[in-house]
Amino acid sequence: MRRNFLLLAIGAFALPLAAKSPMDAVNKDNGLAIHGYDAVSYFTDGRPAKGSPQFTADWMGATWQFVSAEHRDLFQKEPAKYAPQYGGYCAWAVSKGYTANGDPEAWRIVGSKLYLNYDNSVQKKWEQDTTARIQEGDRNWPGLHK
Repeated sequence: MRRNFLLLAIGAFALPLAAKSPMDAVNKDNGLAIHGYDAVSYFTDGRPAKGSPQFTADWMGATWQFVSAEHRDLFQKEPAKYAPQYGGYCAWAVSKGYTANGDPEAWRIVGSKLYLNYDNSVQKKWEQDTTARIQEGDRNWPGLHK
C-alpha cells in the first residue's frame, strides 16, 4: 500500500506528516509490525531486540516477530499488553494529531505501556511532558486510524 506523506518542519528537523486519510491501526513495514522487532523484549529484557521469522504471530492485520517461542506465546496471550501504543506510530506525532513512523530504537515504557517515537530527538520533545503528550495522544488516536 502506498502512503502519501508531507513534511512538517519542527525546529531544525522535519518529520514526515501522513496525509489526512485514516491509517492502518498498526504501523507496518512490508507487513511487519514495529519493523520486525520483538514487542515483548522491551518488557522482559528492558531493550529492543530484532525478532525472527521463525517466531511469528498475526494480530491486528500485521505480522509480529519475536526472539523466541516463549516471547511469541506471551504476546499471543495478551497482545494489547505488549504492543506499542498508537499502533507503533510516533507517540509525539499522534499527540499533535497526525501519524509518523515509529522507530523501535526510540522507545519508552510509561505506566506499563510501550511508546515509540520517530527518532531520539523527537523523543526528547515528547519526554518534556509525557503525561500531557499521552493524554493528547489518547484523545487523537481514535480519529487517526481505520
